[in-house]
Amino acid sequence: MTDAEAYDRGFARLTAHTAGLLVASMACDRALRLLDAGCGTGVVTAAALAAGAEVTAVDVDPGMVALTARRNPSATVRPAALPELPFDDEQFDAIAGNFIINHVPDAAAALTELHRVLRPGGTIGLTWWKADEMTATGVIADAIAAAGVPYEPPVRSFTAHDTPERFAALLARAGFSRISVEDVRWRHRVDLAAWWADIVRAGGPRFAVIGRQPPEVVERVRACYLRLAAPYEREGFPVCAHLAHAHR
Repeated sequence: MTDAEAYDRGFARLTAHTAGLLVASMACDRALRLLDAGCGTGVVTAAALAAGAEVTAVDVDPGMVALTARRNPSATVRPAALPELPFDDEQFDAIAGNFIINHVPDAAAALTELHRVLRPGGTIGLTWWKADEMTATGVIADAIAAAGVPYEPPVRSFTAHDTPERFAALLARAGFSRISVEDVRWRHRVDLAAWWADIVRAGGPRFAVIGRQPPEVVERVRACYLRLAAPYEREGFPVCAHLAHAHR
């Protein structure tokens, strides 16, 4: 289980950059029923509630579910994981998935399930990282390698679909139409030491290897990270995400 508080201090602040864009693309109003699929610590849930939507949020991690529910008492928050959602067909007017489609074990099955629970004419917005422009975490992976720690990052099947063209084709095969994909670039400005501490403490699958090392090895990786991250201290880490928008 991920440390939800550490995730919220660290990675969630990075993902929050696209939350408003997702919500704005769906023209939320008080009649709109929105599903936040893979809500994490609730950055999209909070943005959608503020825009007036009726929000249901789901996540596989119990800590994330508890934190999102505590912070957003007017939302319906429950545990669930794609590709099996506990909802009737055509239940939602809109679906937002902020950096969840790149984590699911089967993206095609997940999109089919999201299509099922979305009403005809409804909208879906999904984001995922452009891997070769994800400096904020890439620098940590580079630090692990520079420190000489044996490391095999988790294999993700989503890599086969991670270009805008391939993902648009996957959306079309799931039954979606009027598909568009845009790139969103920004600089993630953080305190470098705090970013390291929160990413490592969160304990996610990609960097859990650091926490399993002896203290002297952890410190060696940290020293490599601080050296590699130093050029980004003033202007922030350059990152890029893809944002797909489609209709049922």
